[in-house]
Amino acid sequence: MKDISCKLLVIGAGPGGYVCAIRAGQLGIDTVIVEERKPGGTCLNVGCIPSKALIHAAEEYDRVVHLASGANPLGIRTTKPELDLSQTIAWKDTVVSRLNSGVSGLLKKSKVKMVQGRARFRDGRTVEVETETGRQIIRAENVVIATGSAPVELSSLPFGGPVISSTEALSLTSVPEQLVVVGGGYIGLELGTAFAKMGTKVTVVEAQARILPQYDAELTRPVSKRLQALGIEVMTRAKAKGLAKGGSALLVESESGSEVTLAADRILVTVGRRPVTQGWGREELVLDMDGPFIRIDEKCQTSMRGIYAIGDVTGEPMLAHRAMAQGEMVAEIVAGHRRLWDKRAIPAVCFTDPEIVAVGMTPDEAQKIGSEVRIGQFPFAANGRAMTKLGEEGFVRVVARADNHLVLGIQAVGQGVSELSAAFGLAVEMGARLEDIAGTIHAHPTQGEAFQESALKSLGRELHI
Repeated sequence: MKDISCKLLVIGAGPGGYVCAIRAGQLGIDTVIVEERKPGGTCLNVGCIPSKALIHAAEEYDRVVHLASGANPLGIRTTKPELDLSQTIAWKDTVVSRLNSGVSGLLKKSKVKMVQGRARFRDGRTVEVETETGRQIIRAENVVIATGSAPVELSSLPFGGPVISSTEALSLTSVPEQLVVVGGGYIGLELGTAFAKMGTKVTVVEAQARILPQYDAELTRPVSKRLQALGIEVMTRAKAKGLAKGGSALLVESESGSEVTLAADRILVTVGRRPVTQGWGREELVLDMDGPFIRIDEKCQTSMRGIYAIGDVTGEPMLAHRAMAQGEMVAEIVAGHRRLWDKRAIPAVCFTDPEIVAVGMTPDEAQKIGSEVRIGQFPFAANGRAMTKLGEEGFVRVVARADNHLVLGIQAVGQGVSELSAAFGLAVEMGARLEDIAGTIHAHPTQGEAFQESALKSLGRELHI
């Protein structure tokens, strides 16, 4: 097979990798991208997109169930619904397939050469790829490592049989009667909530003192309240010990130290993700590491000249949009543009019920760096649009410097608040001040008005509370 030479080689066609390749192609850079599986990576194939499809289906089913029960104030009545999860999964797979084709089409449009197979470094400029038709050698002036991450496996609960990762959870064709979720982070709670809405008895086992420990307690309180309403049992300060004899239950050490047995058809382990740093020849390179991650500078440059790394393999936050932004930036750097990586305005979204959004600093983080802050918080219970959607639970909170009113962070919890993440991110990115947000006319009636009202409240000028 004839060797390939290119200016830029991207290893991994996940969100970061394919965006990097597309942008490089747009800039006229001779680009090759290598991917062992389908384009789109974890996010598109077994993560963000399929999970949101399942969450949406669960929400629709739960909504109809409540309409059928008559326990709603809208005056709508219907018959008891049925859920065919196999059809739901087939629909989810169709969405994923369409997006796979879309990514492939965009790469082709940008004149990026796609090589399917497993890549492995020979040295800092040479990669060999095992393809279906043989070994392909690729030589590149610049290389981007975008190998992503994989679910963390517990030694006491290896994947297999009833023990599944999020990947298998998104492919179940029947609704389990009982599901134990090990890990109370965003992945576990998103999927656990979805299955609870589909009729599964769900128990969450979390080792820390509370769920979603990456968010402050005020933001997670409405989520905890909703979990309780859905009948989801949450065990905090609890440790999963392993399968009970026979493999149909999970042994858990409770907060008191006693051992509890939890019956389960499936045990979903969601205790985090690990960077994929093995299997592609890292030992042939001399890369500085930052714990388990590849160390990068403000240009995503590694310790080896001409080798960049982006996305989950470079550390937290492990978010697709972070990887995309890094990939776009690296493509422009290779093209000769001046760019630096700034992570202050990366939105983090938790698609629980209600949803959580956080951008920039929390009040505690702002105070820890020595800033005197102003905090404005506006509840959705006072927002007309939220009330008409039965979504009064939650709030928008803005954090700003007390001296010059520069916005340092914005957080929200509530129904559909993920769609406010762009406005929040823009405000932090553009260096908005409280007066900028307060002075922007927000359409009425929308949930976005709560953003304006939170800024007004921090200025002592609140109107609707």
